[in-house]
Amino acid sequence: MARTFFSVFSGIILALALAFVTPASAVVPPLKQPTWAELSPQQREILAPLSSEWDKLESFRRKKWVGIAQRYPAMSAEEQQRLQLRMKTWVSLSPEERKQAREQYKALRKVPLEQRQTVNQKWQEYKNLPDAEKERLKQVATTRKTQPKSGASRVAPTPPPVAPATPPAAAASAEPATAPAPAVAPSPQ
Repeated sequence: MARTFFSVFSGIILALALAFVTPASAVVPPLKQPTWAELSPQQREILAPLSSEWDKLESFRRKKWVGIAQRYPAMSAEEQQRLQLRMKTWVSLSPEERKQAREQYKALRKVPLEQRQTVNQKWQEYKNLPDAEKERLKQVATTRKTQPKSGASRVAPTPPPVAPATPPAAAASAEPATAPAPAVAPSPQ
């Protein structure tokens, strides 16, 4: 029994020692994602809106887009059109706008399912509006963004001065107060 335990224990120690001794070159480096020139003609056609920025993208983003390009042929024509439009829109955004869009997406993913469904429903209602109504709503939103909020420009009124409180013992022994003199003298008649 002791011999079996010793042989198992020494086997574990030996395996651990070999794990720590293996050279760093034995570690597999992360796979480098293809440059634009290395993409297949079909991938380049699908990802064409990203061509100007492809070689600047981080490896994990390229991997994501290559995966999307693989799924692209199985998408409906409407989904393909929407994807092409979104890629064009994405490329037109500034780095700050992209960062903001990513943060909004992450925030939306944290919202409870019911609220996400409500947002999706409102979005669908908006998409079904006539173009003239969409334009009117955009103008209203733009106007709201440029104008200060209604209370923002007002100065908050200062509260009236509060008279110092009299301690209860002093209040009981204090003489009755007389009526204060009017601030403005009555006008002669």
